Amino acid sequence: MEERGIKDYSNKLILAPMVRANNLPFRLLCKEYGADILYSEELIAHKLKSATRVVNEKVGTIDFLNKDGVPIYRTCELDHPNVVQLGAPEAIVALQAAEVVSRDVDGIDLNMGCPIHFSVQGAMGSALLSKPQTVKEILSTLKRNLNNSITCKIRLLETIPQTLDLIRIIEQTGVSAIAIHTRYVAERPRHKAHWDSFNEIAQSFSNIPLIINGDILVNSD
Repeated sequence: MEERGIKDYSNKLILAPMVRANNLPFRLLCKEYGADILYSEELIAHKLKSATRVVNEKVGTIDFLNKDGVPIYRTCELDHPNVVQLGAPEAIVALQAAEVVSRDVDGIDLNMGCPIHFSVQGAMGSALLSKPQTVKEILSTLKRNLNNSITCKIRLLETIPQTLDLIRIIEQTGVSAIAIHTRYVAERPRHKAHWDSFNEIAQSFSNIPLIINGDILVNSD
């Protein structure tokens, strides 16, 4: 199996996974303007696991099509280093979805931060923050079976110690990095991100790369 992965997360500008935004043209535009790592929007694992991989010679892309022939995800040679973010409720489904795209992406990321009703009702996104054993099973399964970089994105828990406890559990799975959306589950983009909380976490935990997310709006941030 070809080894893929992202070797270095230090001082990188990373395109955050944004729903209804991170299609291929947008990712390539962000790369042109300096993004070092390109995340997809969240892809629902239950849908992606059944996708068909098609080489689209007409436009020079690799497309992953649903049963109706509509692309769920599209990538190309310029779209690297690239990361597919998965919304997944359990390990088997996450692995099945990841295996569909694994030879065409550099990283697989588990979404543990999305607070919308659809994700939480489906036991995905921020619902996983209160299920550390499930998180451990998903990430360990991905790490054990794939040669891609495995990462996840979380939100702040109610307290810094609780957040640190979760990070320690995640670290045990061997992930390459952890992104922290510096808001609580109940907060939305209109609420100011808690960069001070990230700084406190980073000072307490230096064993693994941590990626800050939230209110990073311009290069100077």
